[in-house]
Order: sequence, then C-alpha cells, then structure tokens
Amino acid sequence: MKKIGLALLLLFPVVVFSQAPAFVTDSIDSYITQGMKDWQVPGLAVVIVKDGKIVLLKGYGVMDIVSKQPVTGNSLFMIASNTKLFTATSLSQLEYDKKISLDDRFSKYFPDFKLYEPTSTELLTVKDLLCHRIGTKTFQGDFTFWNSHLSREQIMQKMRLMKPGKAFRDHFGYCNSCFLSAGQVIPKVTGRQWEDYVQDSILAPLQMNSTYTSLKKIKDLSAVATPYTTAYTNTLQQVPLDQWDNLGPAASILSNVSDLAHWLMFQLDSGKYAGRQIMPFQILERTREINTLISSKRSGFTPTHITGYGLGLFVSDYAGRQVYWHTGGAAGMVSILSFVPEEGLGIAVLTNNDNQEFFVALRDQILDAYLGVGYRNRSSIMVKAQDHEMQDSLGVIEGWKQRVKGLAPPLPLSAYAGHYHNPLYGSMDIHIKDGKLALTFNGHDHLTAIMDYMDNGDWLLRYDNIEYGIFTTRFDTGNGKVISVVTKENEFVEEDPYTFTKE
Repeated sequence: MKKIGLALLLLFPVVVFSQAPAFVTDSIDSYITQGMKDWQVPGLAVVIVKDGKIVLLKGYGVMDIVSKQPVTGNSLFMIASNTKLFTATSLSQLEYDKKISLDDRFSKYFPDFKLYEPTSTELLTVKDLLCHRIGTKTFQGDFTFWNSHLSREQIMQKMRLMKPGKAFRDHFGYCNSCFLSAGQVIPKVTGRQWEDYVQDSILAPLQMNSTYTSLKKIKDLSAVATPYTTAYTNTLQQVPLDQWDNLGPAASILSNVSDLAHWLMFQLDSGKYAGRQIMPFQILERTREINTLISSKRSGFTPTHITGYGLGLFVSDYAGRQVYWHTGGAAGMVSILSFVPEEGLGIAVLTNNDNQEFFVALRDQILDAYLGVGYRNRSSIMVKAQDHEMQDSLGVIEGWKQRVKGLAPPLPLSAYAGHYHNPLYGSMDIHIKDGKLALTFNGHDHLTAIMDYMDNGDWLLRYDNIEYGIFTTRFDTGNGKVISVVTKENEFVEEDPYTFTKE
C-alpha cells in the first residue's frame, strides 16, 4: 500500500469495493456486532484484502471496557503465534541466501542442545523445529516457559527434560519452544538478534511501521488493547499482558490490521509489495509445503478434508481452494490470519477476549461468502456449544466451592507448607496465609495461587491470575508426611499437570 492509500484509510477506516459479496457489503457489520455480544468480545479489528485492494478495514467495540476507547484499524493486539510465519520466512530467506539449509542438523548450530532422546537429538533439523514434529504434546513445557524468568538459552536447555509421548517425526505436537530454538539460528549465522532481523528484512520493507517484535518496544501501552477472558467465570476479567520475549520467535509480535494488510498483500502477490519484489517467491513457497500431516478426515462443519502444517503455517483445503492460515493465542487475545492465493483473498481478525471462537467463525463466514459456500450462521451455531460447555463448567466449579466448608485437612496446615520442586519447572513454595495454603511459583513474577481444603483429601486450587484456572487437586502423603502435590493449569497454557515434590 502506498502512503497516500494509508492516509486515506486513516481518514476513512471503512473501505468497501464493488467486488465484495453481499455478506461483506450488506451484513458483516450486523453479523460482527451480534457475534461480539453473543461471545462477550469487547473489541475486534478485521481486514479483508482482495486482488491487491483493501475491501474492508475496520475496528468494532472497545479496546478497554472502562475507558471505552474504540478499536480502530490502528489498534494494537498481540498476534501471538501468528509470529511464527515471520520466523519461518526469515529462516527460509537465509536458506535462499545460502546462509543455512533448513535440512541442516540443529547440532551444527547448537552442538550442546539435547532433546529427551539421543536419537532425536542426532536427527533433529532446523525444519523439524518449524513444523511441530519432535514427538512432544501440544504446549508441552509452556507452563514452565510462558511469562517466566527463563532466558531463551535456559528454555533451550530445559527442552531435554520434555519426555515425548509420540515417536519423532510421527506426530503433530504444537511446540512453542521449538520455534524459539529455530529462531535462535538467526543470530548464530547473521550476528543479529531475531528482533532486528525481522524488523530489517520484513517489517521495514513492508512498511509495517506500527508492528513491534516486543511489548517492551511500545512506549504508549494505551495503544494496545486490554486483554480479557471469560474462562472459569463467564464474565469479562482483565488479565495481564503477556511478557514473553523469552519465546519471541514463537509469539511476541504485536500488530494491527492496517499493517497486517501489507503482510497479506505480500503473501498474495508472491513476495511483492507496492510494486516491488521484497522477497523471491521461492522463499514463501518453502513455508507453504506440508511437512506434518494433521488430519485427512473430512470436516463435518467446514468444507475441509485435509489439514497439515508447513513452516509457521497451517495448510488446508476449503471449498476446493488451498487456504494458508494460522491462529494466535495470548492471554486475553486471540487472532487468525488467512490467505487464499487462488482467489487473491486475505483475512485478518484480531480480538481481546481469549475464551471465544467468534474470531474463527468470522473468518469462516468470510471464506464462505467469497468461495461460494451456502450461508449458515456459523457464529450462532458455535456459540450454542460454547454456552453449553460454559454452563457445565460453571456448575462443576460451583459444586467444588460448596465443598469448601472449613473442614480440617488430614494433616496440620504446617505439614503442607514448605519448599517444593519439579524437574522441569523448578521450585514452588507453599506457606500458610489466612488459614489457607498459598502457593508461589518461583519461576514467574507474581504467579500465585490459593488452596482451600474441601473433603476426602481434595483441595480447591485457585490461581490469582484467572487465566491459569480453577481446579481440584490432592497431596500425596505417607507416614504422616507430605510427599508431593499435583498442580494443574488452563489447557490454554499447558495440558499436562505438574508434580511438585516436597523437599
């Protein structure tokens, strides 16, 4: 987009061209307004590009429910895992420039790096790290890494403790620490940090002047949407902005739909932007090859049959076209970017409530409109399932709370207090506070929880940051002593529980 085009967009934030389908020209405003109400989404920004032009660029709702600051096309959101394609594109560019090969053994760059299994360590390539196939579970290790004190190097060191549940290269298991590790190849071969390489090689040439590789680079945080969740309460709760520079190549970019329009146009025009070839198409093409098959079953909800993962990018069919896409999930924010080169179509949706699927429903509804799929209101169908699940969850949580009746636990509270350790996470302390057990997770700033005794050996675990969740758990005891405790966390963070042993 030329500067004059950007200036016009800032003056007139809604732009509609005649080639848009009726859903976009006549119905999308009411669809989004109703969807945001149904799903409790405070703010949303959307951009649609088609055949090199912006069809729609608009903000809806508010960035913050207190200040009521409206969302615009320039409002910043964390795009989280949509960062991954920027990292994969950077590495593909280095391969094109013959600085690396994506098929290089990772040990070439990090001889001391280890996975849990020696054979996997020996075989591991840069490409393996970019397509989620090292055998670990989805999000494995993220409770330890997400928003933690650990440096990038320390995260890589701890990856050797992540025991895989599946065979190497035989399973899709979404791995954020893998993308971090791959991104660390960039400073190894260029002498420039990942942030600087992405800025100079992608953001600057694409004139993405309001896109940031780190929250710390933003001087005025009022430009960033406030993050919210409705998880565990069904009411909007503000949550802290993620601080995850330590996972930067996997997740740390913030952007807006005005800038993401440039990124989508670049993808759709084979590496060109504003009439200039920014990168050879071969660089982009490398990221779009399926390396890990995820599913070959026909979807019952969308016209999709096959889904795989390229390099920082999901690849699916949709109504007979090839769609490239990715979602991003940060605390309090979820997003989706999609592009369909055969149709010259690109879509980005950014939101600030992480416990909803409206951002996906909207993307699918736009795809339906452009690809000739018969209309059915995807949001209204999906929200019914969400509401049912939420009511079930609230009923379970209320049942747990009713079991907190002031009963004495099997051992004195002082027996549970002490210093605990998990091999991957590190240390956690339990002390007594106001007649309850208070947990402090020492690998994080300000990550704490409270435990109330229920009955029959069960405890209610409530994190002070609701993003991490509400669960029941138990202590393992023997001979009148505490041996260990299991902590759970929101599956949005990590699926597996952690066992902390008392020292």
